Amino acid sequence: ECIIRNVPLIKDVLTMIEVLRSLGVEISWEEEAVLRIKPKKDLNYVAPDELVREMRASVQVMGPLLTKIGKVKLYQPGGCVIGQRPIDLHLKGFQALGADIVEEHGYVYAEARKLKGVDIHLDFPSVGATENIMAAAILAEGTTVIKNAAKEPEIIEEQNFYNRLGARIRGAGTDTIRIEGVPSLRSTPVDYMVIPDRIEAGTYILAAAITGGEITLLDIIPEHFEALTSKLKESGIHIEIEGDTMKIKAGEKLVPIDVTILPYPGFPTDLQPQITAVMSVADGTSLITENVFGGRFRYVDELVRMGANIRVEGRSAVVKGVKRLTGAAVIAPDLRAGAALVLAGLAAEGTTIIEGVPYIDRGYERIEDKLSLLGADISRIVL
Repeated sequence: ECIIRNVPLIKDVLTMIEVLRSLGVEISWEEEAVLRIKPKKDLNYVAPDELVREMRASVQVMGPLLTKIGKVKLYQPGGCVIGQRPIDLHLKGFQALGADIVEEHGYVYAEARKLKGVDIHLDFPSVGATENIMAAAILAEGTTVIKNAAKEPEIIEEQNFYNRLGARIRGAGTDTIRIEGVPSLRSTPVDYMVIPDRIEAGTYILAAAITGGEITLLDIIPEHFEALTSKLKESGIHIEIEGDTMKIKAGEKLVPIDVTILPYPGFPTDLQPQITAVMSVADGTSLITENVFGGRFRYVDELVRMGANIRVEGRSAVVKGVKRLTGAAVIAPDLRAGAALVLAGLAAEGTTIIEGVPYIDRGYERIEDKLSLLGADISRIVL
């Protein structure tokens, strides 16, 4: 049994709760932001299609089910449409551990009598693949070494959580992670507090930047923001950090910057649309280059509808700052693009109406309420 604290009430969490319940896990809200999780002895191995289609992260049940009950079947996961994001790295990792994989009619079926530790070299430091392989390797026989592993803070968090459960993992946060398989995880209850959401916090930091405002963030982990804050300082934003508190104050003007999107500790791809929106009102030309997810500039046409001057060239966007954006009716094509359009709407002259709010709800808890507290004139329209 686990108690998980600091859980956001966002659509992706609610969807994952339903996925886990369908697999035989008992989950309940104990209080605000606190979940109690207790798996049953007999787990199902097939995740419902309608839930898996909603959220790409549903693929993360594969590793735990494979190592726990030896089989798993699910539809190829859905989520935001931001370019090709196949799960081949996950499947290659499972195969290396000894699983048999069958892909047909849009489904993936994986089965293994007993997973065995092995050295796995990822072709790309994928966060999802690293997490899934770590989970699968916990109960594997022998030692698993993941090379070219993702280094994101969430990987360190997963290591810390699994180790609290009795796993033996080290190296998270570096490009090599070592997992020594254990016979079983402990049965005693675990109470765990998850880290703050650095992408949500980063979005509010950028909201202050685009509006020429100020914001103070409490209870954050400053080192998670180094790629963002270094770029914002280049752009003329004043940033003060004291302990777990960060104060952001916009400068007299936004200086244009070039931003290259890379895996952590590089500038995060999940803040790429938002920084592009900010640079659309900078005093000059910026270049935003996306090296993680191709096809992540689908939102640019919506910013252009608001008066932005942006030209996409392959994996890069040339952003020529304009004096001001103009409110318009726009459509959010995905989660982070939706956040970018919200930021653009905050800075625009006139009213902006954004369709596709369910995308935004996938990753932000009551974004309109939090921005209203900061002085924004924003409301949700229920049709």
